[in-house]
Amino acid sequence: MKGLSVYLSEPLTPQFEEWIGRMREIGFTSLFTSLHIPEDDPSVYTERLRQLGAVAKQYEMELFADIAPTSLAALGKTWDDAHTLLEWGVTGLRVDYGVTPRQVADLSKRMTVALNASTISAEELEEMKREGLDTNNVEAWHNFYPRPETGLDRTWFEEKNAWLKRQGLSVQAFIPGDGTLRGPLYERLPTLEDHRHLSPFACLIDLASTVDRILVGDPGLSEAAVAQFAAYAEGVVVLHAEADVAVLASADVHTNRMDPARDVVRSVESRSYGRPGDGALVPSHSAARPLGTITIDNVDYGRYAGEMQVTKVDLQADARVNVIGRVIERDRPLVQAIGPGTKFRIEWS
Repeated sequence: MKGLSVYLSEPLTPQFEEWIGRMREIGFTSLFTSLHIPEDDPSVYTERLRQLGAVAKQYEMELFADIAPTSLAALGKTWDDAHTLLEWGVTGLRVDYGVTPRQVADLSKRMTVALNASTISAEELEEMKREGLDTNNVEAWHNFYPRPETGLDRTWFEEKNAWLKRQGLSVQAFIPGDGTLRGPLYERLPTLEDHRHLSPFACLIDLASTVDRILVGDPGLSEAAVAQFAAYAEGVVVLHAEADVAVLASADVHTNRMDPARDVVRSVESRSYGRPGDGALVPSHSAARPLGTITIDNVDYGRYAGEMQVTKVDLQADARVNVIGRVIERDRPLVQAIGPGTKFRIEWS
């Protein structure tokens, strides 16, 4: 499951609501908002939360709110009746402090509850279970980290997730956006520090097999990122690349071979480009091929002439292989995600 973050410090415009609907069409099924209300007028947040809840209902999306006792009170609610936020379109609450194990357990019987994945202890979880916690309605959510160098360590993250899943909890994490960023630092909002400078789509693919819910922490995505998510909804991985030589722009979709190579992604369709009589490629621009390099075998490779490849590891130069470009750094982790039979397309810049 994947979702978006919406912050209520700004009004919800019709254009933004339309954008949410567009993202729903390409597979985003949940929304997240923070209700840690500062000294702002709480009535404004109440109105905006109700509006966001209506949008969530309209598009049949889950809506999670990060909430504290003070913000709950500002909404005219207590922990005892927090579940009535369901009437506003809120389907789940992320709770951290100021709530007792019994309150969490009672809330889990009425709506989805998200606990702090990083700080929850075995003792706290066991006490909640003794109070009747319904683990089917409980998720463990990691934080996002605005300051560079403070995102989570991958090894710790994976070990913690393994423990959480053994306790019967599903796990959530944030990936950064690359459009409108959230202040005050505007340094992107990942859970993992490894993700801070990667494309949102590359981050999602990295986490897809390890967590159950992935949310974009920042409030915006670039059009390029949205296009990647949209293509993936159609079964195609889009790689953004920079050309080293003049490359004919093409919208061709390629397919990695069903017998995948260890070192390279091999385009099934490309071999026909170099068949005899079709203007087989002459040797040119032979160079080292670090991970993510895009190449075409030239005429000196005989029947392989015309085969397009993307390197999965660093390879040396080969006079029989022409280098035509390289996947941009932010998208390079995607190369490893192209498995047997995976369809992919290269967007050149």
